[in-house]
Amino acid sequence: MYLDQIPSNEIMPGYHGKMVHGEKMSWVFWTVENGAEVPEHHHPHEQIMHVVDGEFEFTLNGNTAVYTAGAVVYIPSHAPHSGKALTPCQLMDVFSPVREEY
Repeated sequence: MYLDQIPSNEIMPGYHGKMVHGEKMSWVFWTVENGAEVPEHHHPHEQIMHVVDGEFEFTLNGNTAVYTAGAVVYIPSHAPHSGKALTPCQLMDVFSPVREEY
């Protein structure tokens, strides 16, 4: 399978994701529109976010930073987090266990 063969779904406004699911994890390739926001939330999944391209403002446990290409952020299970694309962005997220709702 190739990434360009995976259909993209708009999971929330401005967040277009291509999902790859394994037995115990999900890998999501995001194309994020400039200004798109994900409100503060939390989930039981562990998450690792990688900024492939762009500038992404991310708040984790009340601490906000701007991440650029090459940044990797670990989000523990149940940790409150939110984000906003300051430019068009390409992000990758890995979740464990599988994000069934995706």
